[in-house]
Amino acid sequence: MLFQKDTSGLTPLAAFRALKERGELKPDPGQSLVAEKLESLYHALKDYHPGQGESGWRSRFGLSWRKETETPPMGLYIYGDVGRGKSMLMDLFFETVTIAGKRRVHFHEFMQDIHQEIHRWRQMPGRQATADPMPRMARHIAEDTWLLCLDELQILDIADAMIVGRLFQALFENGVVIVATSNRAPDELYKDGLQRERFLPFIDLINQRLDVLELAVGPDYRLNRLKGHPVYYTPLGAEAEAGLDQAFALLSDGAEEVAKVIQVLGHEVKVPRAGNKVARFTFEELCDSPLGPADYLALASRFVALLVSEVPVLGPEKRDAAKRFVTLVDALYDHRCILVCSSAATPEALYPEGDGSFEFHRTVSRLIEMQSRDYLASSHLA
Repeated sequence: MLFQKDTSGLTPLAAFRALKERGELKPDPGQSLVAEKLESLYHALKDYHPGQGESGWRSRFGLSWRKETETPPMGLYIYGDVGRGKSMLMDLFFETVTIAGKRRVHFHEFMQDIHQEIHRWRQMPGRQATADPMPRMARHIAEDTWLLCLDELQILDIADAMIVGRLFQALFENGVVIVATSNRAPDELYKDGLQRERFLPFIDLINQRLDVLELAVGPDYRLNRLKGHPVYYTPLGAEAEAGLDQAFALLSDGAEEVAKVIQVLGHEVKVPRAGNKVARFTFEELCDSPLGPADYLALASRFVALLVSEVPVLGPEKRDAAKRFVTLVDALYDHRCILVCSSAATPEALYPEGDGSFEFHRTVSRLIEMQSRDYLASSHLA
């Protein structure tokens, strides 16, 4: 492999930094973030062996791979423009990871193998016409492949679109950890394809079972899009709402607003308006609803920008909503997520007095910093 002689005994992040120190890679915050994510997965995979339930061949011989309660590490879906280094980073990870059962393959080649296996299965005498070959194929793959690295995942035809969801579901059920690269975000896969509505469950599966990470074009793209436009609008009114409309168009590249639902710890969080990793809420939808820290962290990691309208002046009578707003701002700040909001008052005047106003001081400071050039120029931490 490309990096084999250079990465012996190194972790993905150490190998990445070594390449930078030798001048083979230029400093790139987006690549550094992906390398850190791959480093985390590298450590999570140590000593990992997937189980295959009661039907696995090892169980028939009394061999147990893992405890039934062991949860497989979450894989990664890395997407971004051509030439950003996605394949290079996945190769670094693949070469350094010490798990025994691993395979790295181009997605197109992988799907060709799957179609050939389906064809052979259909020729088998005595098979049931209605039987689904995917569970059997997934069990076979999982016998010796616990980590599957798929390069350049894309769906170009209906034949792949109709089987990939069932295949991935079966692979996940058999404990296979998947790392994939793609030029497209999950929501953009098979866009405008035939019978795409039957493909949508696969997109949901990717978003639920893989950590989706964009390899952005660089640290300045967010700042450039918002250049000359405020991110904190006050007072409330038509002018402020028009500003949020414009901010959504700029940050989402003109994407259409659609409703989404994300899964967080077994429950649903509704996103009323979203497009191209930008989400839009009213204050009431976010902070007058029974949402908690895990929900806000999920939003902050999933979306590069949140737009929040109609933030009211807060006080003891709205203390619960104020606490949620504090938690929301903390989550967005920690993930370097852009916050564009319309508010009834400046940050300093949002919680002017009363019980809880002292604890709000840190939020005031963060709301001010989140308007700064340095913050807006930073890379989103998914």
